[in-house]
Amino acid sequence: MWLLLAFLSAALLGFYDVFKKKSLRDNAVLPVLFLNTLFSSLIFLPFILVSAFAPSVLGGTMFDVPVVGWEVHKFIVVKSLIVLSSWILGYFGMKHLPLTIVGPINATRPVMVLLGAMLVFGERLNLYQWIGVLLAIVSFFMLSRSGKKEGIDFKHNKWILFIVLAAVAGAVSGLYDKYLMKQLNPMLVQSWYNVYQVFIMCPIILLLWYPKRKESTPFRWDWTIICISIFLCAADFVYFYALSYEDSMISIVSMVRRGSVVVSFLFGALFFREKNLKSKAVDLILVLIGMFFLYLGSK
Repeated sequence: MWLLLAFLSAALLGFYDVFKKKSLRDNAVLPVLFLNTLFSSLIFLPFILVSAFAPSVLGGTMFDVPVVGWEVHKFIVVKSLIVLSSWILGYFGMKHLPLTIVGPINATRPVMVLLGAMLVFGERLNLYQWIGVLLAIVSFFMLSRSGKKEGIDFKHNKWILFIVLAAVAGAVSGLYDKYLMKQLNPMLVQSWYNVYQVFIMCPIILLLWYPKRKESTPFRWDWTIICISIFLCAADFVYFYALSYEDSMISIVSMVRRGSVVVSFLFGALFFREKNLKSKAVDLILVLIGMFFLYLGSK
């Protein structure tokens, strides 16, 4: 069941990436990110309030949000900081790079999760997993060659660095999720980390964006911003519940979720009219083959 949830999360995550790319086109990054966190928190706020003031309504269901103290909330605040760091870096990188490059780079995140699981949780890779890791690394270097055809130098392009750092932060978040889901309710973590992100984003918007808003890309409203929040919340909801199963594996879940690159790649090709699709398709196939070997090695 948890594997099916991971595949569903991957599909939803692919559409999330597409709407995110559409929203960021010729738009200010930080306001889009702030509205994403705001709408996401509004989606979960009713569940928090009902669980607190009318516990019998949602009690015993998957939508119940347990009432806990600061000793638990402090761990969720850390989760919010990690995710928001990844989002800020990822949003800026995605705005300035083709979706067909961003997607495959993000698809290398399961490799980082596996390596992190080795270091943090003492997991060891078997032959199939090592093949998957090596294929993902090779695909990354091939992708850098495709990027150069569009004037994107992986060594000197800061937006590539932003996407890579966002992927690293995302991998850290995945490992931390495994730790949290061993002891906390999935709905508790997802609902409150969205709320905390709004409070973190408020000073960022007021101090970094608002005073200089006329000197940078202006903000414009786009209805796809709401779609970002809806698809992200849905993707994370099934993701957290996948991890809550005792036999679930973060390495497999993370790998399957990166299959979202298939959705984002197709939309990048069909709707955003991005370039050099043939060479990027080869890179994407290598990534997917690498993920398949990761799956075989983790069965």
